[in-house]
Amino acid sequence: MQRLHWRGLRGIEGDVSSPTLLAPEKFRSPERTARGEPRARVALRALETLWLNTGTLCNIECRRCYIESSPRNDRLAYLRPDDVRPFLDEIRDAGLPTHTIGFTGGEPFMNPAIAALLAECLARGFRVLVLTNAMRPMRRHAASLLALHARHPDALALRVSLDHYAPALHEAERGPRSFEPTLDGLRWLAGAGFRVAVAGRTAWGEAEASLRAGYARLFAERGLAIDARDPAALVLFPEMDERADVPEITESCFGQLGVDPDTLMCASSRMVAKRRGAERALVLPCTLLPYDPRFELGSTLADAARTVALNHPHCARFCVLGGGSCTTGA
Repeated sequence: MQRLHWRGLRGIEGDVSSPTLLAPEKFRSPERTARGEPRARVALRALETLWLNTGTLCNIECRRCYIESSPRNDRLAYLRPDDVRPFLDEIRDAGLPTHTIGFTGGEPFMNPAIAALLAECLARGFRVLVLTNAMRPMRRHAASLLALHARHPDALALRVSLDHYAPALHEAERGPRSFEPTLDGLRWLAGAGFRVAVAGRTAWGEAEASLRAGYARLFAERGLAIDARDPAALVLFPEMDERADVPEITESCFGQLGVDPDTLMCASSRMVAKRRGAERALVLPCTLLPYDPRFELGSTLADAARTVALNHPHCARFCVLGGGSCTTGA
């Protein structure tokens, strides 16, 4: 068995932060690791969160975006209400315990149908979480957002990506002149009474306590009533790099690391996305694996209710070793 050294949901000794390139024989077989050990699998405990990838187009291009969103990347097409309704109907008809619909991208507010999609999900009684950079595309939907908030004040939440509390580091990821527009959008949301959270990153090796203290200073300076100590109000995500070496996760690793597989994203979530040029949307295990055809689970939620082999570097680095989950938050 591969020998792993656990460091409090932040990585393993000498490996997670290593620049060593991933060995090509790793993450090939869904059944066995490169060393021939049984690969870890995760069963769908209950579909609690359904993610909708609204499309991969974004108004900016981040340096290390795991989904490579940009103003040019349309590998995932815009979802329309007609694409989504069959899945919402299936939740209703099958009596699934789904309580939250998450919207991710790309930038969800680039999708021309975003207001209609939000309205559809909220009208059906779901809680809704939107991941956004809070920049100009979101502000163009201000009127529809305010109307939805007035009708569903407790059901609509937005999580704003602010990679670091220091403008220079945030803009190193998201490009020049991106920090203040994001803060302006965050202030507008908070001032209008929306439920808001912030998503930061741990890419710079700064201790979590220092990161939270830095965000707390920023929030206080800008008059934002966001508790940086609350892991749901300020979500700090581990980094993802599928090119860098990381151990494969075997069946025995969960016990060795003290990780409950029921806490992983694929135990309670699925994501709907639509490939460019496809007739129908499809279901994927989570938000992190939008392109790999090995993770296509079918065209219905029933098809997708099967175990998922942790056969990708993101499964190891972000979810098992990093303790990350896109579902955590507002």
